[in-house]
Amino acid sequence: MGDTYAISFGIDGMSCASCVGRVQKRLQELEGVSEVSVNLATETARLRAGDADDVRSAVQAIDALGYPARTAEVVLSISSMSCASCVGRVEKALAALPGVVDVAVNLAAETARVRYLEGALSPERIAEAATRAGYPARIAQADAARSRAERQDAEAQALARRVAFAAALALPVFILEMGAHVIPGFHGLIHRTIGMQASWLIQFVLASLVLFGSGRQFFAKGIPALLKGAPDMNSLVAVGTGAAWSYSVVATFLPGLLPEGVRAVYYEAAAVIVVLILVGRWLEARAKGRTGAAIQSLLGLQAPRAVVLRGGEPVEIDAAELAVGDTVLLRPGARVPTDGVVLSGTGNVDESMITGEPLPVAKQAGDTVTGGTVNGTGSLQFRATRVGADTTLAQIIRMVEEAQGAKLPIQGLVDKVTLWFVPAVMLAAGLTVLAWLLFGPDPALTFALVAGVSVLIIACPCAMGLATPTSIMVGTGRAAEMGVLFRKGDALQALSEVEVVALDKTGTVTEGRPTLTDVVTAEGFERGEVLEKVAAVEALSEHPVAEAILRGARAEGVPVARAETFRSITGHGVAANVGGREVLVGADRLMEAEGIDITPLRATETALAAKGRTALYAAIGGRLAAVLAVADPVKPSSRAAIAALKAEGYHVAMITGDKRETAEAIAREVGIDEVIAGVLPDGKVAALDELAKGGRKLAFVGDGINDAPALARADVGIAIGTGTDVAIESADVVLMSGDLRGVVNAAHVSRRTMRNIRENLAWAFGYNVALIPVAAGVLYPSFGILLSPVFAAGAMALSSVSVLTNALRLRRTAPVLAEPATQTPAGTAAPRAQPAE
Repeated sequence: MGDTYAISFGIDGMSCASCVGRVQKRLQELEGVSEVSVNLATETARLRAGDADDVRSAVQAIDALGYPARTAEVVLSISSMSCASCVGRVEKALAALPGVVDVAVNLAAETARVRYLEGALSPERIAEAATRAGYPARIAQADAARSRAERQDAEAQALARRVAFAAALALPVFILEMGAHVIPGFHGLIHRTIGMQASWLIQFVLASLVLFGSGRQFFAKGIPALLKGAPDMNSLVAVGTGAAWSYSVVATFLPGLLPEGVRAVYYEAAAVIVVLILVGRWLEARAKGRTGAAIQSLLGLQAPRAVVLRGGEPVEIDAAELAVGDTVLLRPGARVPTDGVVLSGTGNVDESMITGEPLPVAKQAGDTVTGGTVNGTGSLQFRATRVGADTTLAQIIRMVEEAQGAKLPIQGLVDKVTLWFVPAVMLAAGLTVLAWLLFGPDPALTFALVAGVSVLIIACPCAMGLATPTSIMVGTGRAAEMGVLFRKGDALQALSEVEVVALDKTGTVTEGRPTLTDVVTAEGFERGEVLEKVAAVEALSEHPVAEAILRGARAEGVPVARAETFRSITGHGVAANVGGREVLVGADRLMEAEGIDITPLRATETALAAKGRTALYAAIGGRLAAVLAVADPVKPSSRAAIAALKAEGYHVAMITGDKRETAEAIAREVGIDEVIAGVLPDGKVAALDELAKGGRKLAFVGDGINDAPALARADVGIAIGTGTDVAIESADVVLMSGDLRGVVNAAHVSRRTMRNIRENLAWAFGYNVALIPVAAGVLYPSFGILLSPVFAAGAMALSSVSVLTNALRLRRTAPVLAEPATQTPAGTAAPRAQPAE
């Protein structure tokens, strides 16, 4: 397949794992569609498609199955259209977007009405497509498309109303039929007053209103699915309650068709089952809404309005209308509406939502600001550099949404089971009825009906379908609140299986901003001369050590000369001509390769390395000139984080290009046991292969700048972000906090989430395995216990709610290391940890 598009969109009508299985199977059968993943908790499908037509075919296919894709609508105001050809070009440009379902362009009104898949596109992106085609567009009216949280809240409220209506009607039915079990003489009272036939007629009317009013969705969806040979949970409920209701109707209106001993009605069972299942779905809808709380809190960080300069005057506009290059005014206390670069003014911006650091960051001209952060004091003017879907906050939201919609390998077992689960339950119910009719005591028909309906009602594919995705949603959302972004959903499971954590040194264990500490010259060279020439060479390098030497030279007031013919020798050092003389700066291997004798300063270099400093040789004009040392301070939280990882049972190693003496000094300081030193940038993958011997799962933690091959090689690549640089393509996990605390918290969330998933699956499968036989009547011969369909309905409703409630416990997951490490009186780092559940 050539170029493909990844697309995600919402789906209506999925109520259980069987629905998910059918939608997934149908999509996988389509030509041009691949990498299909359907998620019950988020009610979405994610797939790759060749073009927009393939997406539309997918939408039509699942719509024919009875699971329509959710759509939204936007109206665009379009300028520069002058004829029908323009209309055609605009329509073509918009229709080519994967996710657009329908386009109607009106030349006279200069508008385009676009219907698109909810979640697949944004109105801004649709407008951008028309603009790119040469017809500038802006959003005139965004659709009635509500956010997922608003929709789920509306669904929960609608369900609550249906529950109240159904319960009000079912209560009299229950009292009329079951009152005698609570009130002595109640049945006699019914006989003496309205009579039993009138009682049954009242029950018939009320139960019918419950079943075909509040419970109509079970029949509207379940019966067509059953007739297509693809029954779902709605089919189970429809057949079960329909059987109880139909039997009761025969007993009420055609009693002669039934033996006298089995003339009874089960209107109360049918009505109460519907009420209980609706209650379960209402609780489920409320809980589902809470699983997406993290996304909603992130969305809440987006500023709705912005003040921009138009013709030198401040104008307030919708933040969605911001364009790159706009000058934005930011007043004290205002939320930053988009990413940008400060042009003028000073301020203190709270960036805790990005970095997790509580202290405000001072901003002045040239500094960057990030959308969603909050300006504390001072006023700023900044130029918008990224808007809409390109902002850091939008990237974070997109990452979290993608991780929440991921399908983990553990879900494969569930998918296989659920494809045959509902048909198997219906078969089991049929066999149950047959067994009772053949072998059951009198009245066998009554027992057969009760047991068969109980089997249909008690089976709960919902719990099985929700077990994994709800835990993923809550776990990844909670991780995002801690500053841990799972870019790839399967990393959540992979991280829980990791045994070895390998750390890059510079920028990961250390600050990554070294400072010049020592310049020891050889005989015949002056400090100023050496610094002048070495700084001239390093001024042309981008390495952090080069920057440290350059800063040190400038701090001492040494003039920086001009270097020519600069060359960088990867893993060895740099060289250039300064004032007609060749200057070499680098490791001992560079000097040896160039025939420079380093013996006079070798002992000095070794001593500096033993102190944890990175020592470099400098040669001028073919002679050894000096040893320069830089120190890269360890991050305050590194020791505490490494101690926490070791306490959790991880083997921690450090990989670095530094000399062994330097690396071991750093390792001793932070408590790392294994060090792989002297590794060239292209040798990190080989080092990881060595650590992974014996089949050990491995995570690599790097800064994401030059660690891409190692991040990609590891079972889990963890990139330490810079607060705004979140789009690190090689990483599976991105840490916004900028230090190793995030690794500890990521591992903790991963393990807790996987444990939660296993608990949910154990409950979902165990519930069905244990209770379906009970509903069928296996306990009746020995104990005389036959489960009532009403109790079966209650158990089924509670099963899904139990899974969701267990998943929501992950919201209480506390960071293992919530704050930077502090210093104890003895001078050793001690973590300030919060207790973790």
